[in-house]
Amino acid sequence: MTNLMMLENLEQDKRRRAYVTPVKVVWMTQEEDAMVENSHYLLENRSPQISLQAKNPCILHNRGKTASVLLDFGREIHGGIVIAAWQETKGDGVCVRVRFGESAMEAMSETGEGKTATNDHALRDLTIMIHSMSMTPVGETGFRFVRLDLLEKNASLVLKTVKGVLVYRDIPYRGSFRSSDALLNRIWDTGAYTVHLNMQNYLWDGIKRDRLIWAGDMHPEIATIEAVFGFDETVPKSLDFVRDETPLPGWMNGFPSYSMWWVISQYDWYWHTGDLAYLKEQRAYLMGLAEQLSACIGADGRDTTPQVRFVDWPTSENADVVDAGLQAIHILAEEKMEILFQVLQEPQWAKRCREDVARLRRWKGNCGEAKQAAALMVLAGQEDAKTVNQRLLRVGRAQGLSTFMGYYILTARAMAGDILGCLDCVREYWGGMLALGATTFWEDFDIRWMERASPIDALVLEEDKGDGRSGVDVHGTYGNYCYQGYRHSLCHGWSAGVTPWISETILGVRVMDAGCRRLEIWPRLGDLEWAEGTYPTPHGEVYIFHSKKKDGTIESVIRAPGEIETVLVSKGEKE
Repeated sequence: MTNLMMLENLEQDKRRRAYVTPVKVVWMTQEEDAMVENSHYLLENRSPQISLQAKNPCILHNRGKTASVLLDFGREIHGGIVIAAWQETKGDGVCVRVRFGESAMEAMSETGEGKTATNDHALRDLTIMIHSMSMTPVGETGFRFVRLDLLEKNASLVLKTVKGVLVYRDIPYRGSFRSSDALLNRIWDTGAYTVHLNMQNYLWDGIKRDRLIWAGDMHPEIATIEAVFGFDETVPKSLDFVRDETPLPGWMNGFPSYSMWWVISQYDWYWHTGDLAYLKEQRAYLMGLAEQLSACIGADGRDTTPQVRFVDWPTSENADVVDAGLQAIHILAEEKMEILFQVLQEPQWAKRCREDVARLRRWKGNCGEAKQAAALMVLAGQEDAKTVNQRLLRVGRAQGLSTFMGYYILTARAMAGDILGCLDCVREYWGGMLALGATTFWEDFDIRWMERASPIDALVLEEDKGDGRSGVDVHGTYGNYCYQGYRHSLCHGWSAGVTPWISETILGVRVMDAGCRRLEIWPRLGDLEWAEGTYPTPHGEVYIFHSKKKDGTIESVIRAPGEIETVLVSKGEKE
C-alpha cells in the first residue's frame, strides 16, 4: 500500500464492496427454443470465484429465441453485479444483455423514443460479452432486480453465480428507534437505509437517478444523517462541493431557494457538530450570500430572487404558492445566518440579517391549498400552527404530501400538537410505499397511486393488463416532471425526512446548544405504548426510553455522556 500511496494522482475511494446473493427467480423463459435450466442454483450462497468444474450450473439455452431470467436481490442496493461463467458454447464469447431495475417491471422495460426507462446518470441497460471461466463485473447503479438475456442464437451459457456487488460506506448506525408499533420501526429503518445508500463519496440525491448534489434536497438527508450516523464526512464534502461549484453571484443548482437551504444546512450542521473551525471556512461565502439575498428583498418586503423559483415539484406550476414558500424559506435562511454571524463574532452582519428578517416579515404570501408552503410558513413564524393544521394540514390525511416536503409538513403538524394525526399520516404515506414492496423511499409518491397498484416486485405483463387481476404497474404508470415512469427514482434521499422527524418528535430530541452539549427531551408518544432509541452526538450516544403509564403520563429513562446536559420536558411544561 505504501508504494501505491506514492502515486501522485491517487485518490482513495473509502467505500467498501460486498457480495449479495439473489433471493428469488421472479421470471424466466421456459420454452423449447429458449430455456433456463436449474435457475434455483443462482440462489445458493456460492463464492463468485470461478473454478474448473461446473458443479450444479444454471444454463441458459438459446435455440432460436432469447433465453432470459429475472432475479430479485431482495432489497434495493447500490452497485452492480459480477457474472461468474463456467462455459459458453461459441468459444469466442457470447453477447448478454443486462437490465437493472428498481422494480421488476423496470428490469423488463425497453429504452428509446416514447419509453420512460433511461440510462441517465447511470447505465442500467447494457450489452456485454461473456467468456468462459470469466468473472465479469457489470454496471454501477441503484437496483433490486436484474434481467439477463442471452442474445446469441443457437448458444448456451453455463453460469455459476450472478452476485450483486454492494458498494457502500461501512459506517455504524449510531442512532436507533424502536417502539410498540412495528410499522413505525420499519419506516424509521427504511429512511435510514435510503440515506445510507446515497452516502457514497458524496451525498447523492438518488443512486439510480439522480446522482447529483442538490443543496436543497440535502437538507432532509443531512437531518437523517444527524439522527442516524452523527458526523459523516460526506456532509461537509458535499456542502463544500456545491459551494465551490457556485461562485457568487450564482445560485446553487440554479435555484435561489437552494442557496437558502445551504445556509440552513450549515446552521444545522454546526449546531449538531459544534465544529467552529469548519464554520469559519464558510465566513466569506456567507457574507457574500447574505449581501446577495439582502438585495433580493423588495420595497414591500417581498422576496425578489430571480428564476428558477422553486419549492418542490408538485407546487412548481403554481406561482402564488412558490412565492409564499420562497418567502418563508428566505426568512428561515436569514434567521439562521444571523445566529451564524453571532457565532462568528460578526455583529454588523448579524444586525443586517436581523433587519432583513424584519423587512421580509412585512409581506406574506398565499399558500392556497398547498400543504408544503403552509408548513414552511408555520416554521418561519408567519402562520399559527394550530390554525393552519386545522384548516389545511390535517385535511385529507396524507393527501397533498410530497416526499421532499414531508419532513416540514410533519414538523408543522407536531407544532400544532397533532401527534396522532402525524402518526396516522406517517403510517399511510411512508407505510404505503412499504405496502407496495419498497425497501427504500421514493422520489415522489401519492397515496392515490395505491388504488389497484401491484407491488414493485410483481410483473404486470401486457397480456395480463385489463383482466382486473394484475393491477397497475405503479412504477411505469406514475411520476411527473423529470421523474416520469421508470425514470422515477425509487431510492431518493430527500424522502427520508420521516426518520429524523420520528427521532426529534417521538423520542423528543431537540439540540439546544452547539455540539449537542445541551439536549431537550420532550416525549410525544401519540398512540404508542412505548418508544426507545439512541441519538448520536459528538460525545457519544444518548439513550432514551419512554413508556406510557395507565394515567397517560410518560415515564422516561435517559442516559447521556457526561459532557451532555439533558433536560426532560413534560407535556404540561411545554404547552
